[in-house]
Amino acid sequence: MIFNLSEQNSIANRFVAELRDVQIQKDRMRFRRNMERLGEVIAYEISKQLRYKEVEVETPLGIAKIQLPDQKLVLATILRAGLPLHQGLLNYFDYADNAFVSAYRKHHKDGTFEIHVEYVSCPSIEDSVLIVIDPMLATGASMSLAVKALQEYGTPQEIHFATAIASSYGLDHVRRLFPESYIWLGALDEELTAKSYIVPGLGDAGDLSYGLKLQE
Repeated sequence: MIFNLSEQNSIANRFVAELRDVQIQKDRMRFRRNMERLGEVIAYEISKQLRYKEVEVETPLGIAKIQLPDQKLVLATILRAGLPLHQGLLNYFDYADNAFVSAYRKHHKDGTFEIHVEYVSCPSIEDSVLIVIDPMLATGASMSLAVKALQEYGTPQEIHFATAIASSYGLDHVRRLFPESYIWLGALDEELTAKSYIVPGLGDAGDLSYGLKLQE
């Protein structure tokens, strides 16, 4: 299932607009905060799809019956660009376990590239709701490789993908590999460049967040 936040007008539109804006992007702190706020919106929307159970909460005047989420959550982010979006989801799912995947592009002289996963830190994801977080879903290669690496730690009940901007190509790739998954995105763009960057996209989310260029 695909949930495109831009298909229904909400405050998420402003966060996406500011993430794309070349002038506002000059303020790294605001860029990170907008990514974080978009993550909070996505977390709220995902919460509507979770399983709930009734619990009793003692108040100063009595007992209140409240429905609370009843599934183990694991938030998995792809370093480094995914950290601000991950923090946004973690702000709302503050009780979740967390996983981190270090992945990078290795470029070749002919313009092609490969995705390499170097390091994974992950708790057991057995019977969990796994939420894989990456701000840009371009080709879908990073997310699909991340899931394969994470599946070494168990079999989740559900897989959710959370991203700020997705390309049509990347979206189709992830849907094909994980047809039962849920995909959450702030906006969908049609075009990819020859180097697999999303157009209009927003640029390099990692560089805009932290101002560092990883060695390729």
